[in-house]
Amino acid sequence: MMKKILFIVALFSGIAMQAQKVQWMSFEEAVAAQEKEPKKIIMDVYTNWCGPCKMLDKKTLQNKDVAAYISEHYYAVKFNGEGKDAVTYKGNEFTNPDYDPERSNRRNSAHQFTSYLQVRGYPTLVFFDENADLIAPLTGYLQPNQLELYLKLFKDDKHKELKTREAFEEYQKSFVSEFKSE
Repeated sequence: MMKKILFIVALFSGIAMQAQKVQWMSFEEAVAAQEKEPKKIIMDVYTNWCGPCKMLDKKTLQNKDVAAYISEHYYAVKFNGEGKDAVTYKGNEFTNPDYDPERSNRRNSAHQFTSYLQVRGYPTLVFFDENADLIAPLTGYLQPNQLELYLKLFKDDKHKELKTREAFEEYQKSFVSEFKSE
């Protein structure tokens, strides 16, 4: 009997853990999904060699509160900023013509889409609105409660109200995090 109970607990724990993971998709899949159900897009622009990218993925994007919030309110895209995959955006195709597969785990040339999105370093989280229009890129590692501020700012379109640096700083000071650190 005890083994059955442990099995059931393990089964439900596994299901709960799966529900906590971000469901990643390609950029094109996210844009297509927006046509059926409008949501904003969050894109994790990373590279294979980037330590802070791995930290962001492990400590922030896999945080259960962050993952649940992203899964509910955003379409999530992982994009290798130095990768080889072509991306079509607003009728334009972006590639990495200098991609060298021999360097896939070391620094490679930047993808054209990375430059177009104004990515200046890795990791960068890029936010798009419900029409796949660029909202903003955020460069650098963010802890769960730091990312929460931006997830909610962009999801609720509060960024449109904050016209000055002072207004954003006031919003930042008054923001109360609900996410738990793991």
